[in-house]
Amino acid sequence: MLGTGRGGPNTAMVAAARDGDQDALDALVAESLPLLYNIVGRALDGHTDVDDVVQETMLKVVRGLPDLRELGAYRSWMVAIAVRQVRDHQHDRRTTQNRRADLDTAQEIPDPASDFAAVTILRLGLTDQRREVAEATRWLDKDDRALLALWWLEETGELGRTDLAGALGLSGRHAAVRVQRMKEQVQTARMVVRALHGDSSCPELRRLTWNWDGVPSPLWRKRFARHVRGCPICGRRAAGLLPIDRLLSGLPLLPIPAGFLLDKINAIPAAVDAAGRAASHLPLLGRGGAPRGAHATQARPRGLLSSLSHGHVAGTAVAGTAIVVGAALLTRHITAPSVVPAPSPTLALKASPPPSDSASPEPTPTPTRTPETPRPSRGPVVATSVRKGVGAWKAAGVSTALAKSGASWYYTWSTRDEGISAPRAKFVPMVWGATSVTAAKLAEARRAGPYLLGFNEPDMPAQANVTVEKALELWPKLMATGRVLGSPSVAFGADTPGGWFDRFMSGAAERGYRVDFVALHWYGAEFQTQAAVDQLKSYIQRVYKRYHKPIWLTEYALIDFSSGKSRYATDAQQAAFLTASTQMLATLPYVRRYAWFGISASGPKPNSGLFHENGRPTRTGRAFQSAR
Repeated sequence: MLGTGRGGPNTAMVAAARDGDQDALDALVAESLPLLYNIVGRALDGHTDVDDVVQETMLKVVRGLPDLRELGAYRSWMVAIAVRQVRDHQHDRRTTQNRRADLDTAQEIPDPASDFAAVTILRLGLTDQRREVAEATRWLDKDDRALLALWWLEETGELGRTDLAGALGLSGRHAAVRVQRMKEQVQTARMVVRALHGDSSCPELRRLTWNWDGVPSPLWRKRFARHVRGCPICGRRAAGLLPIDRLLSGLPLLPIPAGFLLDKINAIPAAVDAAGRAASHLPLLGRGGAPRGAHATQARPRGLLSSLSHGHVAGTAVAGTAIVVGAALLTRHITAPSVVPAPSPTLALKASPPPSDSASPEPTPTPTRTPETPRPSRGPVVATSVRKGVGAWKAAGVSTALAKSGASWYYTWSTRDEGISAPRAKFVPMVWGATSVTAAKLAEARRAGPYLLGFNEPDMPAQANVTVEKALELWPKLMATGRVLGSPSVAFGADTPGGWFDRFMSGAAERGYRVDFVALHWYGAEFQTQAAVDQLKSYIQRVYKRYHKPIWLTEYALIDFSSGKSRYATDAQQAAFLTASTQMLATLPYVRRYAWFGISASGPKPNSGLFHENGRPTRTGRAFQSAR
């Protein structure tokens, strides 16, 4: 009982599923999930709630299936449910955010890898004007983005105009008018994208972008569009745009990530056997399957973008099985009668080269840290967010500390996790320096997930020590991994014209190299809380105004290196600064992630570590647990 590809599931499959055939229901859900993922993902621009909305939509579809009378209308009916769920979700988010303080809403800011346009470009390998169309979708308002999700699928052959109009509850004529207006907005956004990606020879455009926060929005689309239409320099760049219809025609669906819904397998073990039986007869994605799924059997965080794969439309049986497992799991969940719901910045490390292994040199920081007399405490409520991270290295109890910290991500200054892990913390690899740019290390980076951090403090002789020229020579190899790529993280001076970082970014722009976000390090020599927070904020703002890219603050703490020795703030000062600085970072929408230096506290001297070897948090560690 196979479906019919782009025409939707055949009526025999729908009828059997409606009448209680469990295998048919599994097959129907598996065939429906990729379409739902593309609709919801594009409408919500890859927000972390995409998987929740897809799952809730599928639940409503399965629960409502017995009442479906017109079997041939299954796809239109399902798409209409998806559109309603997207609208309800957006309404709920607006209502909730209106009741929250800024700090609470900071976690709603999307991450670079949660940008559906970027994921589309990377995983479908879009180039030139198709890439510009994908980027233009970021500039639409919510209603137009939801309509675009449907129209995009119409142009790629997944939906018909009847499906689109039915989902919107409109007549064919009214739907055509809505689509035409939306296409005009996309065309305008394409002009803006092309102008912003051009060189900086237009002084008026430079003036306009100075006050822009770097976040695409309908308001800034209108401002930039007014300029582009009247500017002879930017207007020339916007010429020669092909019709959008021609660019989208024939594109495949964006493959659903292999890990989709697998985080619920442990809650319903009995579903796995049934999913295996269903896997034997499903084509799943029909035209290409899911992306590579090296971690398909592992739990995954919220969000559907954990298995980002550059240019990979075709996938393996592992990824395909992942969708079947999710489908069977979901349907049995409904139908079962009872279901249980930098290297260290210390002077000693700065003075030593990184140790070597069999492949290439990799840093293994061993900073000195101080114990703290245990104090009775009920302990803080551990807060989590996609933003909160930490630098980690091999130390006693480090995995336990990571699990207790509430960090959602960590890195080890390496392409390997060094055996460190925690259930809810995801590893982010780094290509540490020039000697780490090897086929083996880059392969490790590709397997590790959607992100990749660039060279560590290449401006420091005791760290990566890479010249700008050498970094630019090696950068295409990092881009070729297809990961969401962070810049080299200089030790200081990222805001300095003509400095190491400025020369690298200028050289990358001249060569057309991709840098998806800026990675920054910052250590404060001023230990008074407000003064330190102000200095950090000012530095980040200057860097952002210069480059207009999302920022990850990948190392920071209060450590003074000015005397030639490492002078640390007290634990109380570190804790006060950590609390105040994370609150400040939440007010800067372009700061997507931060990582405190560092996770482990050991040794006889003051330090900035978060946890002792016995697993007890320092005062700073308790502040980190409470931070978002």
